[in-house]
This record gives sequence, structure tokens and C-alpha cells, in this order.
Amino acid sequence: MIFTVFKKELRDTLRDRRTIMMMIVIPTLVFPIIMSVFMSISDSFQKEAAEKKVKIGLISNQVGSLEADLLKVPSVLGKKEFIPFTDTISLIKAIRSDSVQVGIYVPNNAEELKKEMKPISVTVFHDGTDLGMKDRAETYLSYVQENWKKQRYAQLKIDEAKITPFVVAYSNVASSKEMIGKLAGGFLPYLFIAFGFMGCMFPAIDLFTGEKERSTIETLLTTPVPRWKILFGKMGVVVLSGLLAATFNLLGIYLAIEVLDLVKDPVVLKAIKDILSPTFIIMLYALLVPLIVFFAGIMIPIAVRAKSFKEAQSIISPLNILIILPAMVGFFPGVELNEVTALIPVVNIVLATKELIAGTLEFHLIAMAFGVMVLLAAIAVMLSYRKFENENNVIS
Repeated sequence: MIFTVFKKELRDTLRDRRTIMMMIVIPTLVFPIIMSVFMSISDSFQKEAAEKKVKIGLISNQVGSLEADLLKVPSVLGKKEFIPFTDTISLIKAIRSDSVQVGIYVPNNAEELKKEMKPISVTVFHDGTDLGMKDRAETYLSYVQENWKKQRYAQLKIDEAKITPFVVAYSNVASSKEMIGKLAGGFLPYLFIAFGFMGCMFPAIDLFTGEKERSTIETLLTTPVPRWKILFGKMGVVVLSGLLAATFNLLGIYLAIEVLDLVKDPVVLKAIKDILSPTFIIMLYALLVPLIVFFAGIMIPIAVRAKSFKEAQSIISPLNILIILPAMVGFFPGVELNEVTALIPVVNIVLATKELIAGTLEFHLIAMAFGVMVLLAAIAVMLSYRKFENENNVIS
């Protein structure tokens, strides 16, 4: 009988345009759209940064070798144009108005210090909000400094290798999959959770509050079907809607990388394909199912008590914020699944999914997160049952 109620409610739900939009259309399109916009903007910024000519204000009261060598920095390190300034006040004003992007102050005794082989204090003025400009200035100055070092070593007849204690080479032992999982893996569970919640919302309101508004709930309750079977049939549709929204979100990722070819980097592409393995998908659904049941379990009592669709929507919609905020924890690097975070609802699913993506999961922590969500889902189902059993709530 539960399945009969489930089939009837599912058929009615699939006729609702809002549910179709929230369950299928938007989850499928959101990832390809986000990826497309992100890649376009990223490519545009990289191209603009590579081609941008940086205007550098130069304060120097003499034409010395430092100024001359700065002018000789090869253009492969970035296009540049030096503009002379007479004082720091006008230079800072120019940087603030973006007529120049950085400024370099060379002291008057630079040539004397160079001859005495003493360090020259060079000041770089920059606007911290103009990203990348400070790095450009450092690149130019480092180029000149390295050349000068070699000249001094030659003059002093010093073997550079003998005064270099060690040379550091950094080797990243984390795989591409781990890097994506740890640094960007919070984005995927955020989408799954957000759309899982929204996928549940409209069916929950329509199947309970909507039936009250249409005055069809009384007819349904007069049938010789135990109340709990009606509840479970309806709840099954709500849970399925949430899972379908997450599933179509996953389908959107597949379309973005396989059909629309939005990921160009072969290393990243291979890492994403490794992540979306059958094992990952099975584990992901094992984590999502109790979470979606929990969502359904907290929405249904509200929908049962509400007197109108508008009232139910006005109460459930703000809950979305309470779900989204902990889901955003996954965006912060350094926050990991441990014995404490595994006990925090929603946060535990986000962090467990991140570990799953990175391939660094610890089964006892996954089991803790899963157990907590199963317990909360059971409590939420019991709460729904008690509210739906009370006839005053259902037909008021």
C-alpha cells in the first residue's frame, strides 16, 4: 500500500512545473553554467594580465646603473613602461588614480653604495587591491639583483656554489585528486546539499499543505489505509525528489566534462574522472540518503501544520540558510573531518564528501558521520509521524 501511495503522489508531483524546475532543470544546468562562466572569466583575466603593460613610476635623481638595468629587463617578463617622478607624493597620487600601477624609489646614493658593494634600499610603492602588480615589480628587481650578484661574485672571485649552503627543490607529494579534493572539494557537496534541500521543499509543501488547500487530504484519510503508510508513501516521494535533484546535479558535472568539454587541463580532467568513479558515487549516495531523509523529516511537520502553501513556504525557505551556512564550511581550507566535526550535522557530510573526493577518507570517521545522520533522520521521521498522526494538525 505504501508503494501505491508513493506511485500516485509521484505521478502528481511530476506534473508540477516548479518541482520539475527545482528537481531536474536547474540542478542539471547549474554546474555547466558555473564552469562555463568561471573558465571564460579565468581565461580572460590570464590573457589580460599577460598582455597588460604595467606603468612603473620611477623616482631617481640620477641616471645610475640600477635605473639603466631596470630599463633593460626583457619584455618576456611582462610589458612595462617607466615614467619618471620627482617625489613620492605625486607618485602615490598617481598609483591611487591608476595612472601608474607601481612605483620604485631609488635613493640618491645608489651608485656610491653599489661601488662599495653595499645593499641599496629600494622602496616599491603599490596598491594592494591591484593584484599582481607587486609581483611584477618584484620580478623586475629580482632579475636585476641576480645579475648584480653574479657581477659581484666575479669581482670578488667567489665561486657562487661554495657560498650556497643548499638548494631547495619543492616536490608536491599530493596527487591531483587530493589537491582538488582538499582545496576545491567543498564546492561539490555544497551543491549536492543545497539542491537536495530545494528538491525536497516543493514536493513536501505540495503533498501535505497543498492537499489541505485543495481539500483532498480528508478523502485520502477516509481510505482504509493506516496513517503511517500514507505518510511513508508521501515521504518517499519527497526523499526521491531530493535525491533526484542531487543526481541531476551530478549529471550536470558529467555533461560539463564529457559533452561540453569545459575542462581543458588534461591533469585536472583526469583527476575529475578518477573522482567520479562508481565507488565514489555509491559512497556519496550512502552519505546523502540519511541527509535527505533528515531534510524531509524536518519539512513535513512544518508542511503538515501550515494552513496554506504560502505559510509553509515562508517557514521552510529560511531553513535553507541554516542548511547552506554549515555546508559552506567545506569551502574553508584546513577544516577537516575529525572526531568533533563528524558529530556536527550537515558539516559532517560536507567534510566526509571532501575526504571522499580526495581519497583520504578514514572509515571510522565516515561511520561516525553516517551514524549521526541516520540517528537524526530517524528522529525527524518520528517527529513527522507524530505530527501526521494528530488529525487536528492534518485537517486544521
